[in-house]
Amino acid sequence: MTTQAQKGLIVSIHSASAVQANLPESLTASAWYLVQCKANQDERAEINLVNQGYTCFRPTHRRERDLQGRRRIVRESLFPGYLFIQLGSGESWAPLRSTRGVLRIVSFGGKPLPVGDDLIAQLYKHDGEAPMEALFACGERVRINEGPFVDVEAIFLAMEGEQRVLLLMTLLQREQRISVPLVNISKH
Repeated sequence: MTTQAQKGLIVSIHSASAVQANLPESLTASAWYLVQCKANQDERAEINLVNQGYTCFRPTHRRERDLQGRRRIVRESLFPGYLFIQLGSGESWAPLRSTRGVLRIVSFGGKPLPVGDDLIAQLYKHDGEAPMEALFACGERVRINEGPFVDVEAIFLAMEGEQRVLLLMTLLQREQRISVPLVNISKH
């Protein structure tokens, strides 16, 4: 004989099964988890996990940096020291602990907590597209650091794609527009 509470439990189990049956298999078969990486080794951890056959996602953004005295645009981790990994319900967690670059799986109360698929979808949609802060303002004075116009001052007009800029400079007593690589200029 079943009690009223047991009947309610049976109904809720069937309801949960019905909801899961309507979801795509990729969402029910596996979930995303957050992996903490060793210091400055998130890229290394990602490479090693992918080589082992895991599906990983490390969101990135573009950023301007000075490298060896030159201005460069580089891709960096959006969350330094972390990446996301997709694991099925039956997959073993053991190989993750011995993977180079991996420190641990982020857990609460000793249990890894899945990350929502909607968050991963939003991050994936905007991966690498995070807007860079304006490198130069239109009309700003800049200095050319390399090439035939080294040490010449010019006025920044606009970006030409991601790697080139359009400058206005005085050449032979006339204003000329020239296009140079972005890495060849710096703020005056």
